[in-house]
Amino acid sequence: MKKEEFFFDSRDGETSIHGVRWMPDSGADGAKGIIQVIHGMEEYVGRYEDFAQFMTARGFIVTGEDHLGHGGTVTDGGLTGYFCEQDPATVVVRDVHRLKKITQEKFPGLPVIIMGHSMGSFIARNYIYRYGSGINMAVIMGTGSMPNSVLGAGSAVTKLTALFKGSKCKPELVTKLSFGGYLKKISSPRTPYDWLSANEKNVDDYIADPMCGFGFTANGYITLFELMKRMQNDDNIAAVPKTLPLLFVAGEDDPVGAYGEGVKAAADSYRNAGIRDITVKLYPGDRHEILNEDNKETVKEDILEWITARLS
Repeated sequence: MKKEEFFFDSRDGETSIHGVRWMPDSGADGAKGIIQVIHGMEEYVGRYEDFAQFMTARGFIVTGEDHLGHGGTVTDGGLTGYFCEQDPATVVVRDVHRLKKITQEKFPGLPVIIMGHSMGSFIARNYIYRYGSGINMAVIMGTGSMPNSVLGAGSAVTKLTALFKGSKCKPELVTKLSFGGYLKKISSPRTPYDWLSANEKNVDDYIADPMCGFGFTANGYITLFELMKRMQNDDNIAAVPKTLPLLFVAGEDDPVGAYGEGVKAAADSYRNAGIRDITVKLYPGDRHEILNEDNKETVKEDILEWITARLS
């Protein structure tokens, strides 16, 4: 596998976005397609290198970027967990689209698959109603649904906090309200992050990584809630191309997806809108980060099989 790192201009008009591209050893010759990874909240795209190793060995180009406020996009002294002041929920989706266009220009004619995990799945679900006609399929990983009333309340509390403390503050109350219940079904949790994975090493590695778990700003939470509100909007769901294949994958023990029920509800919302090719796969015993669980090889094989079947 060959790895390339690069930067491109964010749609915020100020920031250079850090991107990564993983290539098969043979290069682009004979490549089967492009898989663009959209990473989750408080992590970075480099955490998907194991997945990239698996897919490049099977002929795919894999790429992704670190969102505003994340990973290599944050410069020395920069603020983690902060996107931008002007319409960040649109900017983060447009940054994903800019990378998609850059990649297509470099490797024209190849099918494009986007794969978003967690917050990245929220970005992906925004992406498919805006730009879904320009991709071949989407993998929605570790997603969920939330009542608009809850989203509205969370957004109101966060905006009030930002009004008094500034949009760059890191609001402990909002964090507690957002994630405080994620451990309730785990008996004797070792750490506050046990909901991420049943694999203890993965949890420990996440905690030890300075580019993970850094805490969101008020601006970050406002962006998160807005992404969720937009992705659940009936008109936006109806705008997704009816022929776009969607794969929903998640752990059955993932609190983000309401232990599978939120994932199924999300898939049903697209099915009810007339999307014709929808697959849901839930993994018993897995929590949030299914690409880092003990059965991760099975998860990768399932994703590969689903993609390959639709390419052929």
